[in-house]
Parts: sequence; C-alpha cells; structure tokens
Amino acid sequence: QVQVVESGGAVVQAGEALTLSCSVSGLSFDDETMGWFRQTPRKDREAVSCLSLTGLYTYDADSVQGRFTISRDNAQLTVTLPMRLLNPEDTATYSCAASSIHDYVADAYVPTQRYESTSWGQGPPVTVSS
Repeated sequence: QVQVVESGGAVVQAGEALTLSCSVSGLSFDDETMGWFRQTPRKDREAVSCLSLTGLYTYDADSVQGRFTISRDNAQLTVTLPMRLLNPEDTATYSCAASSIHDYVADAYVPTQRYESTSWGQGPPVTVSS
C-alpha cells in the first residue's frame, strides 16, 4: 500500500521560514518524480516545486523561485521543501505527490495530475499572516 505522509504545516508570520517534509512508502521511490503542489479555495491545485528521479531537474513556480528549495533523499525516501520569505500569498494546503508519470514543464519534470496513478498526501495547511 502506497503511503505519502507530509509534516511541517504551520501558521507563521510573513517573512518567516518553514520546512515541509514528505515520506513515502510502498513504491519504488527511485522511479518516482516527486513534487509539492498547493491549493486554495480560490485556485486550482498548482505545482510549486518538483524534482526529477535523479534530482537533476528542478521545477519551481515563478512565484516561489529563489525562496523554495526542494530536495529529495532517495535512501531515506523523503522529500523536503524549505520555504523562506513566506508571504500571505503562500497560504494554501500543500500536498506531496509521487508519480512514475510526469509532465514536461519548463524543461523540468512535474508529477502528472492527469492520471490516478499519482500518489498524493493529505496535505498540511500553511498559513502566512501579514
């Protein structure tokens, strides 16, 4: 059984930092494109930061470039997302995704949302107050 479990969601002040973590079990982690997505009641789920199988190709949404830095540990089966300089627009529910099928976006790889084979975590909420 595939399990994707996130941790690290919190309420923080604007300008502060926060790190989200994701641990995965029940799948071949080395074969999975990993990523963090976020969603709010007003916006569809969007890819935030994603990392290819080997970690060579990184996707970052324009809104988080220079502030979020995704990394993966294939030995520990974990993905982390250190986030800095948070602002209220970063407030969302963040979900970790693992997929053996990816979309090619901006010269990088993003776990696909087109197929049910993608595994999702429950999503920790992140609230950034001004």
